[in-house]
Amino acid sequence: MKLNLSSRTIAILISMLVAGVLTALAVYAPQMEFREAFLTAGITVAACFLLVYLSFEALIFREINTIYSGLEMIKRKELRKLSNKFLFRPEPLKRLRDEILQMAARKQQEIDELKRLQVLRREFLADVSHELKTPIFAAQGFVHTILDDDEIDEVTQRKFLSKAASSLDALNDLVQDLVTISQLEKGVVQMRRQRFNVVQLVLDIFEQLELTAAQRSVTLELLPPTLADAELLVLADRNRIRQVLINLIDNGIKYGQEKGHVSVHLSETAKTVRIAVHNDGEGIAKQHHHRVFERFYRIEKSRSRNSGGTGLGLAISKHIVEGHKSVLRLHSEPGQGTTFEFKLPKPKLRRPVKQPEQVD
Repeated sequence: MKLNLSSRTIAILISMLVAGVLTALAVYAPQMEFREAFLTAGITVAACFLLVYLSFEALIFREINTIYSGLEMIKRKELRKLSNKFLFRPEPLKRLRDEILQMAARKQQEIDELKRLQVLRREFLADVSHELKTPIFAAQGFVHTILDDDEIDEVTQRKFLSKAASSLDALNDLVQDLVTISQLEKGVVQMRRQRFNVVQLVLDIFEQLELTAAQRSVTLELLPPTLADAELLVLADRNRIRQVLINLIDNGIKYGQEKGHVSVHLSETAKTVRIAVHNDGEGIAKQHHHRVFERFYRIEKSRSRNSGGTGLGLAISKHIVEGHKSVLRLHSEPGQGTTFEFKLPKPKLRRPVKQPEQVD
């Protein structure tokens, strides 16, 4: 049967035992010879040591064990379970203090992260509401104007319907981008890796964006120029990488200098190909670097919205690049333009199949 004594009861019993031992020593020690007295003193010291040690085990280590049990419940088995043998190692109180401080630091980090995510959630809902509201209200205005005014001529009606259709197309693009980024974040979209020539892909995108660049008199360049007739193979999802490059080059055209340059620099190592897209725009201050890839984040609200787009291009590009086990990096300073770069793996060289030797 296990006795569940309180700490005060145990302390009283141990005190009585120590007092009894010391009293017996004081009474009988003067009547003993030196050798007997010395032996009795040694036994008394050993007994007192055992009593004090047991008091530590009963009064302190037991309480520490109770505290650890509470920590295990609070942290939901986050910490490894500690045996009683571990508690009797040197400096258990110091180890307990360190564990508590580490747990408190982790919990504070979790709280800070939850607060940050809550702020981002509110900002995201506000941005989504605004982005959805703008094309919807525009389409509603044009359609209701046609319905409410019977005297509008056919030319004006077609003009208003065309603008309403453009607004609905923008709304559809936004919804499609939201679906895409949601699928990328969940890992639903699988990257279909294949060998392709990244040089030819860049040249095709230049041709596709030629009209957009001409509207701002922006020159599109492939660097180094000698690559124009070369072949540089990578192993990646061609359609997804095309989407990334279109986003980055299109952003360079919109936010770079008018009559400026947007360049795509390709370089290779033994195993990877580095792709860097640079524009000569105003640049991005460092305080914005960590938020550039957030959904709907715009450094200049009015200018960004006037330039078009859904505000999700960089977020989608980031997830696509990460899906290829790479990182989309930003290098930018005010007045020095902006560069986005990432790396793609090169396909492994195919070993030639050895033909069997012919025997004469």
